[in-house]
Amino acid sequence: MKVVNLKQAILQAWKERWSDYQWAINMKKFFPKGATWDILNLAEALLEQAMIGPSPNPLILSYLKYAISSQMVSYSTVLTAISKFDDFSRDLCIQALLDIMDMFCDRLSCHGKAEECIGLCRALLSALHWLLRCTTASAERLREGLEMGATTGEKQLTMCLQQLKKILSSTKNRALLHIAKLEEVSSWTAIEQSLLKLVETFASLSNSHLQSQAEECGALIRSIPIMLSMHSEQLHKTGFPTVHAVVLLEGTMNLTGEMQPLVEQLMMVKRMQRIPTPLFVLEIWKACFVGLIESPEGTEELKWTAFTFLKIPQVLVKLKKYPQGDKDFTEDVSCAFEFLLKLTPLLDKADHRCNCDCINMLLQECSKQGLLSEVNKESLMAKRVADRDQSPWLKSAENANIQPNPGLILRAEPTVTNILKTMDADHSKSPEGLLGVLGHMLSGKSLDLLLAAAAATGKLKSFARKFISLNEFTKNISNENSKAASVRALLFDISFLMLCHVAQTYGSEVILSESSTVGEVPFFETWMQTCMPEEGKILNPDHPCFRPDSTNVESLVALLNNTSEMKLVQMKWHEACLSISAAILEILNAWENGVLAFESIQKITDNIKGKVCSLAVCAVAWLVAHVRMLGLDEREKSLQMIRQLVGPLCSENTLQFYSERVVIMSSILEHMCADVLQQTATQIKFPSTGMDTMPYWNLLPPKRPIKEVLTSIFAEVLEKGWVDSRSIHVFDTLLHMGGVYWFCNNLVKELLKETRKEYTLRAVELLYSIFCLDMQQVTLILLGHILPGLLTDSSKWHSLMDPPGTALAKLAVWCALSSYSSHKGQASSRQKKRHREDIEDYISLFPLDDTQPSKLMRLLSSNEDDANVLSSPTDRSMSSSLSASQMHTVNMRDPLNRVLANLFLLISSILGARTAGPHTQFVQWFMEECVDCLEQGSRGSILQFMPFTTVSELVKVSAMSSPKVVLAITDLSLPLGRRVAAKAIAAL
Repeated sequence: MKVVNLKQAILQAWKERWSDYQWAINMKKFFPKGATWDILNLAEALLEQAMIGPSPNPLILSYLKYAISSQMVSYSTVLTAISKFDDFSRDLCIQALLDIMDMFCDRLSCHGKAEECIGLCRALLSALHWLLRCTTASAERLREGLEMGATTGEKQLTMCLQQLKKILSSTKNRALLHIAKLEEVSSWTAIEQSLLKLVETFASLSNSHLQSQAEECGALIRSIPIMLSMHSEQLHKTGFPTVHAVVLLEGTMNLTGEMQPLVEQLMMVKRMQRIPTPLFVLEIWKACFVGLIESPEGTEELKWTAFTFLKIPQVLVKLKKYPQGDKDFTEDVSCAFEFLLKLTPLLDKADHRCNCDCINMLLQECSKQGLLSEVNKESLMAKRVADRDQSPWLKSAENANIQPNPGLILRAEPTVTNILKTMDADHSKSPEGLLGVLGHMLSGKSLDLLLAAAAATGKLKSFARKFISLNEFTKNISNENSKAASVRALLFDISFLMLCHVAQTYGSEVILSESSTVGEVPFFETWMQTCMPEEGKILNPDHPCFRPDSTNVESLVALLNNTSEMKLVQMKWHEACLSISAAILEILNAWENGVLAFESIQKITDNIKGKVCSLAVCAVAWLVAHVRMLGLDEREKSLQMIRQLVGPLCSENTLQFYSERVVIMSSILEHMCADVLQQTATQIKFPSTGMDTMPYWNLLPPKRPIKEVLTSIFAEVLEKGWVDSRSIHVFDTLLHMGGVYWFCNNLVKELLKETRKEYTLRAVELLYSIFCLDMQQVTLILLGHILPGLLTDSSKWHSLMDPPGTALAKLAVWCALSSYSSHKGQASSRQKKRHREDIEDYISLFPLDDTQPSKLMRLLSSNEDDANVLSSPTDRSMSSSLSASQMHTVNMRDPLNRVLANLFLLISSILGARTAGPHTQFVQWFMEECVDCLEQGSRGSILQFMPFTTVSELVKVSAMSSPKVVLAITDLSLPLGRRVAAKAIAAL
């Protein structure tokens, strides 16, 4: 009945010619409280009555305008009513509707419930569709000359275009349309089709001014779906210390690491710092050359060469697969090389170090991988040749007798594949042939070259597995003659030494088999895990693994003591290796008690190292553990015995490849003894191999507190502006020694002391890369302990002022994003080998059974007045801690998720608090940085942990009250997220 009454009331007003305010007063008398005007559809009823004749009824239109101005009707019902009118031939009616739209379309707002705000989004979408159809119809009529005069047609078309532009140029309106597009996909498809039709119609118009206006509107509409992914790149910077340090860190510490995590980490840095691709690739090359120049001679230099010439081109091949926008990646690589060629001193130094033209080799490698076109490669090569001609000293300094490492590494790579094939064959068929191949590998620096090439190409693990199976093969003893016995002894010894060398150079996790493999654990794996000393690993010399079967021990002691040389036939080498520790203990006791003289000891040690070097390695491994447990006055004889075992045997009667095996043995022993010699302040002279076997050993200055070392090295790095490989190793040692909390807390304190703006930004870039040493654990500490401590203690708020506060916010967001995006993957080998000090169990720290929030969450959600921000009949009453992550059912038992959820709750409570301060400002910077770094459209970013209620609090902060920010911080893939966003934007 009410609808009928409404029409009658409008007609009566028209008959009696009521003025607009009289009409409003009478309407309110006719319709006492109860239904709202929107439910009665007042706007539609007025428009229907006004548009009955050929021209609109001015009096009824004045009632509608009054209803809009006095907010009797909502904007959404007016827009919906307008979009239902589809007789586009009635010019005067169309113009009247455009006038009404013009009253409010650039200041749309809605302060009702979330449902009403979504209604406004939908109404705006249908109004946009109506406007597009209306504009197309006007343009068609103008084209066909159906107008009374061309000027009238143009006037109407101009009005349509102006209205379109007015609606679309407001960011708020585009944000509301963005939400509507996600809410109603089919309506958006209709809009795209109408836009195509509009463009088509305008193409045939002669008026270029109107055409350009239409193009402008079209571009604005097309920008709506991607309005969040448009980021500008940094063009004012040329150096990017984070990329530099990440590459240096990988090259120095993680050559064996998988490529994908490195690629993802580099892409993350590129996105967060918005680095243009050519400068990004340039920074990667710069870091490689610096690493090459700085690397200590020997194994480290080979590792760097393999990293630069084998691994990085492969990394770039993977980077090429990421979407680059409309640019060609090969052009960017070529551009990066152009920039690199300008850094002549760097290239000259690298050429001098590597004894060859490095750029030439790199360009060929990149061209092979399809990263450079042939034309670009040739022109870049020519430029470098011309540059080298300018510096004749390079040519004269090149030594023709020394083969350059890059060439050797590139040749070693196919050799690795061939060796793997050879090792796949049945060993029992031709053990001598296999021995020849292995002997060849041991000579000179072949072994290190092959291992570096295998490590850089991801083949080291299978290389190690092959040697483990070879080592296992030597357990099979058939009826053997002395020749077969010596071949078997050599195969055992070479495989054992190689595996020890690999474990020490590249980390023991390269050797361990996957935990899922069933069957007996190979001898070498068992020995390595229980008996082999490594940095930071303390062994118990009385452990059962050092106490094997006593009969074996007795026969071994007799063998070592009584014969002039070791027997080889029928010898079970793996048993001898396990028994040697107990045999040495017996021999030591006999020596201590005067039963054996020093001459006998010399004969015994010569026997141990005379044929099979592995026995000496096993003996020293136990002695190192044993010496640790002795008092100062008890160590002499054990250390004397280590000295005896270390030097090579000067006798003719040794097995094949003895000198090559001894070189590897003494390098292994030097590594093993390093810790214990430092602790007991003992010197042992190892046979010199002419290169520094332990370049990054013992870096910390003695007698200085580690906190001083940390602050001074950070100050050095900050002054220089980049991290070098030596500093990376110092930071790594300090992280081991002080633990994650100590390390992170002290570095954050250093950052907060900094007051110079450009230095704080540089400090963030450097700290982020230093934290990459163990990003997961550092992030847990930073977000779970350090930030909450600073934000909840008012005595520390002053330290969060700008610039250090802004910098800390940036650092926290970068760490959170990196850890969150990578923790779905696997921890890198670099992080696995840390001996974890147990960071408190996060489940007890932030107790959270899955149904009920933790105590912290409950405390934070006690703002009663805020509990039902979205209390419309369809929204469930929303607790302050409900966030998108709960709707995506993210696993809250994961420490990182838990820490993020709690941090966002804390942020929410700070924003909702009644007092503000530097900590409130810090929260704003944190959120701004989140918005800046977000990769748009990525469901499951860290912002999903933010409670929905935070959005309305954030909008109150002036710097954050922009529609784009609201869209960026809410999860628009969820209906509830869209409602929250619509409510916040409509109220702006």
